[in-house]
Order: sequence, then structure tokens, then C-alpha cells
Amino acid sequence: MSKECKKNSKKCKNECAKRSSIGGQALIEGIMMRGPQVTAMAVRDPDGEMVLEKWENSSSSVPKFLKLPIIRGVYGFISSMKLGYKCLMRSAEISGLEELEEEMKREKEEKKAKKKAKKSGTVEETTENPHEEIPQEASESADNPISEDSAAEETVTEEPIAEASETENKAEPEKKDEAKKSKNKEKEGSALTNSIMIIAVVLAVILSVGLFVFLPVQIYKWISPALPYSITGNYFLNSLVKSCFEGVLKIALLVGYMFAVSFMKDIKRTFMYHGAEHKTIFCYEHGKELTVENVRGERREHPRCGTSFLILMLLVGIFISLFIDPLFLLISGDPLIFESGLYIVLRTVVKILLIPLIMGIGYELIKFAGRHDNIVTKIISAPGMWLQHLTVKEPTDDMIECAIAAFVEVIPENEKKEMASANEASVDETVENETNE
Repeated sequence: MSKECKKNSKKCKNECAKRSSIGGQALIEGIMMRGPQVTAMAVRDPDGEMVLEKWENSSSSVPKFLKLPIIRGVYGFISSMKLGYKCLMRSAEISGLEELEEEMKREKEEKKAKKKAKKSGTVEETTENPHEEIPQEASESADNPISEDSAAEETVTEEPIAEASETENKAEPEKKDEAKKSKNKEKEGSALTNSIMIIAVVLAVILSVGLFVFLPVQIYKWISPALPYSITGNYFLNSLVKSCFEGVLKIALLVGYMFAVSFMKDIKRTFMYHGAEHKTIFCYEHGKELTVENVRGERREHPRCGTSFLILMLLVGIFISLFIDPLFLLISGDPLIFESGLYIVLRTVVKILLIPLIMGIGYELIKFAGRHDNIVTKIISAPGMWLQHLTVKEPTDDMIECAIAAFVEVIPENEKKEMASANEASVDETVENETNE
């Protein structure tokens, strides 16, 4: 950091700001940060203690064709989704969410069992009869505290000790069997987790295709006869209106979903951790020391956010959809093709096949907006920055601590040295200013 940059804070923000490749993801009661070489996650356990885990990124070389523009966006999105889901599941384990869900399930099952028992009239009485007579033998033993049992205790020999050692030896193979059983249970649990993950992904894809592909097409089909332009025979105008209608409906569905889930307590806290992630990255990119106070003063909305990526994908999809109907008309040469049911199916299939292209273009736009700061990138980032008002909330200090802890672990070593030297220089400057005053 230059001396001129230190003297002028505004100039420092513009000239000395870093463009970091570090990204992150909000988790359940924690944050994951991914750097060039290392990935780390910091999660709060049920006692409020921070659990920090880190691991090196996969060193396997990525084929060159996966680094090409557009293609790298698809590959990066899939790998990020895979890593993010694993970290999300791990954060659920650390935070105790799975145990809480199991307890809630057990409580529900117990309540159901009690209701069934009450209906069937088979509830067993657990209270004993207070007027029940005490057996005579028990009363005699109570009256005579020094009994045969106490006398037997006085004449204990060393044989029970030998028997105890024999039982310990017998218990060792039982412990080994229990360890094997626990390992088998862990394997079964991991297999179950993987199967759940696969099922969740498949259901998410089906739901996404249903909501964002079939539903807009079907709704447009229902209301299109009532639109005044439909009798003009201008197929380009029809395609334009259809694509815009479907795109606006998709955006409305996304915004409505984000708005609805933001009121859920757990999701709201995740959105707060999302804010801590953005603020920490901004603090680092502005060349400031990573402290809670410095991070707290940064803004929440970041142009490289995944929320911006989603909204950009929808906008790019609207633009690409404009060319689908004219191409079908050009290939078939028959305007009546738009009235057939086969066309709706073909158009849906084409839109699904175009998702990787839309994803790749959205990734390139996000990357461009993250590297540059001008009027074009501000226009590109504007819809996503607006939507982040729903998905990024103001964090608490303990959330910021998690973000800083995870972020520091993934900073490359050379940048850590630069940060240390810059912090020392800033301390020296403040001391020098205080002495001059």
C-alpha cells in the first residue's frame, strides 16, 4: 500500500481495493468461505461455541475445455452447488438441527401414540396404590437394619474381584462388536444422506422445471386468446410478448418465494449470515483490517452474489426466448405450428436444453461485473442488488466473527503477508499522527 493511498482514504478505496476471487455461502448457523487453495467453514454449535473446519481444495487438474467461457460457468455452478450442499448438511450436524428435528419427530410420535391409547382405552396406570400393604418380610428387614445381607458383606472374599476381571475380559469383544455396529451405522447413515441428497436434487429439478418452464407456458396459453394483439397475425410480436410475459412471471415467482421464506426464523438467520459473508468480503477488498468493527461498517449487497446470478439467468432467458418462435417458424415454414400441442412440448424441451447456455452467459456477466466498476456493470448488477434486499440481512457481531474466522483461513499466504505488513504500517501511522498532535 502506497503512502499517498494511506493519506487519502477515498483514493485508497478506489486505487488500493482488491478484486478477490474468494467467495462464500451462508450455512445453518455459520458460513463457508472458499479460496483459491483452501475451503473453510465456521459454524456455531448448540452451546454457541464456534466450530472451525477447513480442508484443501481438490488438486486434480480441470480439463482445459471446462475453463472456456460459457462452459466454465456451467462447471463452476455445478461444483459450487455440490460443495455448498455438503457444507450445508455438515452445518446442520454441527448446529444440532438434525438432533432437534429427531426430537420433534419423537415428540410427535409419542403424542400420536398417547392419543391412540386414549381412544382405545388402553392407557396403563403408572401410579401405585398408596394403601397397598407392605409385605411382612420387607417390614422385618426394615425393623432389623443388621441382617444376613450385612453379615455376608463382612465376609466377602477376593473371588468377586477375579470374577470382575473375567467379566471385563468378556466385555472387550462386546465393545469391539459395538464399535463395528457403530461404524456400520455410520456407513448406513452416509449412504442414506447421499440417497437423500440425490432425491432432493431430483425433486428440486422437477419442481424448478414445473414452476419456471411449464407453469408460465400454460398460464400464457390460458390468457393469450383474450389479448388484443393475438388476432394481428404478427408472430414476432406474439413471440416478444410471450417471452416477456413468461420471464416476468418467473421473476415474480422468484421474488415471491424469497419474500415468503424471509419471514421464517431459520431462513432469516441464514440471510443474516449471508450479510456477514458479503460485509467481510467487502472489508477485505477495501484493504481494511478484518475486525468486527470494520466489517460492520461495510454494505451488504455484493455484485458477485448468487442472488444476482439467479436474476441474471432469468433476464438472459427472456432475451434468448425471443428467438425461439421465429426459428421454429423459419424451420417449419408453417404458422399453424404454433397451434399444435407438439410445438409446446418441443419449445419446452428447447428451453430446457438452453439452460446451460443461459447459465454460462449469466456467469460471465457476474464475473465481468465483479471485476469492473462502471455504468455498464452497475446496470448489470442493479436487478440482483435490488433482490439482495430480501436475501441479505444485517448480521450480528457473533455472525461476523464466524465470517472473519472462515475468511482468514482461506486467504492465500502471500496476501496474508501483505495484510500483516499493511496493518503494521497503519498502526505506525496512527502512532505517528498521535505524537504529532
